[in-house]
Amino acid sequence: MNEKLSIIIPVYNEQNTIHLILEKIKQVVLLEGLQKEVVIVDDCSTDNTMVSLNRYQEANPDFKLQIFQHEKNKGKGAALHTGIAKATGDYVIIQDADLEYDPEEYNLLLKPMLAGFADVVYGSRFMGGNPHRVLFFFHSIGNKFLTTLSNIFTGLNLTDMETCYKLFKRDIITGVKLKEKRFGFEPEVTAKISRIKNIRIYEVGISYYGRTYDEGKKINWKDGVRAIYCILRYSL
Repeated sequence: MNEKLSIIIPVYNEQNTIHLILEKIKQVVLLEGLQKEVVIVDDCSTDNTMVSLNRYQEANPDFKLQIFQHEKNKGKGAALHTGIAKATGDYVIIQDADLEYDPEEYNLLLKPMLAGFADVVYGSRFMGGNPHRVLFFFHSIGNKFLTTLSNIFTGLNLTDMETCYKLFKRDIITGVKLKEKRFGFEPEVTAKISRIKNIRIYEVGISYYGRTYDEGKKINWKDGVRAIYCILRYSL
């Protein structure tokens, strides 16, 4: 039986893009014949996200989706906790429901893992020659600051700790006890996997098609402050 990649998609008010990202995922052909398992966790959306999901599933019955719902809004991290617990694949990757990251690049992350070199692979928006939308100077500075601060405490040399694209062997990520319910997931999971004995972490360059706040971007300065707290809390 072929191995399987579980694609975890936390969703909150993404009625305009969820069907588009699912169509992109459907079209991806994975390396070495890997199968795809799509696990969607709707974090109590208040728009028509679930309507869009159901319509997409009805129109694409051959592309089976695993859809779960939170009865109340808990945060992106909480949605990821649910998705990771429901995943059954050999490998697990995180995919945002918007169009900022390109599923065609799953194979870039899978290469070092399938070759037997990596246990965890991060997709970096700040390395390589891939397209990167020019946006938000202070977000870029903040991201680099948080990544550097994280590296100081973890001893890693990541270039993009806050990236969405993180690929794990499933036994690695399910063995990590995660607590953060919102965007603190990124520094928490980075701190905790860095302490796993003999862990092999790789990083590959990816594209980034960033959104503005008018286009639906949700992270803000408060999440940056929380990220600093998480780096200190889970690293010390």
